[in-house]
Amino acid sequence: MAHPPKIVALVPMRHHSQRVPGKNYRPMAGKPLFTYILESLLACPQISQVVVDTDSEPIIEGIREHFPTVKLILRPPELRADEISMNEILAFDISQVQADFYLQTHSTNPLLKAATIQKAIQTFLSKTPAYDSLFAVTRLQVRLYDQLGRALNHNPAILLQTQDLPPVYMENSCIYIFSPSTLLQHRNRLGERPYMFEIDPIEGWDIDNELDFSIVEFLLGKMTSGV
Repeated sequence: MAHPPKIVALVPMRHHSQRVPGKNYRPMAGKPLFTYILESLLACPQISQVVVDTDSEPIIEGIREHFPTVKLILRPPELRADEISMNEILAFDISQVQADFYLQTHSTNPLLKAATIQKAIQTFLSKTPAYDSLFAVTRLQVRLYDQLGRALNHNPAILLQTQDLPPVYMENSCIYIFSPSTLLQHRNRLGERPYMFEIDPIEGWDIDNELDFSIVEFLLGKMTSGV
């Protein structure tokens, strides 16, 4: 019987944040933001190892104290600038730890559940090699326009109810699954045949600014209190 594939989770966490200072290690609902995604990843039995790539001393200290099984990779100085592509950071990371497949997510997705991550892994494994990668998406059924005011997904002359519009999908940055060959060949997490994995919009909330932080903290408090 073939051995199950080795799947490594990669979580890049910079110390510096442009829009939300100290975002990755900032307290949210009583504990640092990064702890939520690590707890979800560690609860997934199909993930062989969780790896954090960081240049942040507070994150390093917190992981060493509370998540001793998580592997730390110190991000090199040449990969710390704001303009560095995430794909280049991931290419460095996969050179440091080998796996058959990598799952990449962010600490800014604290509402992402372990069960959803596990389902994404199972879905990808059931569909490879027909699909060479997977990424999480959020379904949108709203009227969209481009920058010139042209309708993208509807006919303005036919006023359909939004629930009847053909759905479009937003890449939400919550989950990417790819092989090392896909990343190195395309210099991209997405290969030639990516599978779109739809998740609950609440789980797909990504913290990009202060308003996002406040909303997610409110939602997290509601979810943990059972309200």
